[in-house]
Amino acid sequence: MKKIITLIFIAVFTFSCDVLNNIAKAPTSTIQQLSQTDIANGLKSALNVGTGNSVNLVSALNGYYGNSLIKIPFPKEAQAVKDMCDKVPALKTQMTQFEEKLNRAAEDAAKGAKDVFISAITQMTISDAISILKGQDNAATEFLKKTTYNTLYQKFLPIVKQSTEKVMLAKYWTPIADKYNSTAALVTGKKVTVDLNDYVTNKALDGLFIMLAKEEEKIRVNPTARVNDILKRVFGSSYNPHNSKNK
Repeated sequence: MKKIITLIFIAVFTFSCDVLNNIAKAPTSTIQQLSQTDIANGLKSALNVGTGNSVNLVSALNGYYGNSLIKIPFPKEAQAVKDMCDKVPALKTQMTQFEEKLNRAAEDAAKGAKDVFISAITQMTISDAISILKGQDNAATEFLKKTTYNTLYQKFLPIVKQSTEKVMLAKYWTPIADKYNSTAALVTGKKVTVDLNDYVTNKALDGLFIMLAKEEEKIRVNPTARVNDILKRVFGSSYNPHNSKNK
C-alpha cells in the first residue's frame, strides 16, 4: 500500500511541475490580459517600425524610380506633351531624364518624412489603437493617412521644393513644356501648365503610404517582422484578429 501511495504522490508531483513549467514558458499575453495602454504602445511601436522601414526604402536611391509599384510617372495633365516628345528622339531622351528627376526629387524629399510621421503617431489615442488593432491589415495606415495627410502635405511641400531645385527638375521640364506650348499655341491655342511641386508631393506621399501599408501588413501577419517584445505581445495576443490562433 505504501508503494502505491508513493507512486501516486510522485505522479501528482511530476504532473504539477509540468504544468508550472508550461505556465512559466507561456507568452505573457496568455497569463495576463494586455492593458489598453499595452495595446496603444504596441500600435505606436508598430507604426514607428513601419514608417521607419518605409521611409528608408523610398528615400534610398531608386526607392521610387526603381519600384514599379510607386514609381512617379509623367504627369497625366501633360500627357499631350509626352505624346509629342515621344515622336522626337532628342526630346524623348529628355523625357526619360525628366521622369527620373521627378522620382529623384521624391526620394530626396522622403528623407524628411520620418519625424513628421513620428509626431503624428504620438497623437494616437488608446481608443484609436484598439479600433485599429481589430481592423483590416492596413487599418493603421488608413487612419494615419486620413488624419495626417493634409498636415503632412504642408510640411512635405517645402522639402519637395528644395528637392526639385536640388535635382534641377525645372531644367528638364521647361524646355519640354516650352517646345510643346509654342506648337500648341499655333494649333489648338491650349498650353499645358503643371505644378510640379504639388504633383511630386502628392505622388511621393501616396507612394510612402503604399509602402507603409505593406509594412503594417507584414507586422500583423508575419511573426518574424515583430522586432521587439511589445510587438510580439500585442500582435501575438487574442486582441489581434489576424493572430493565427484565431483563424
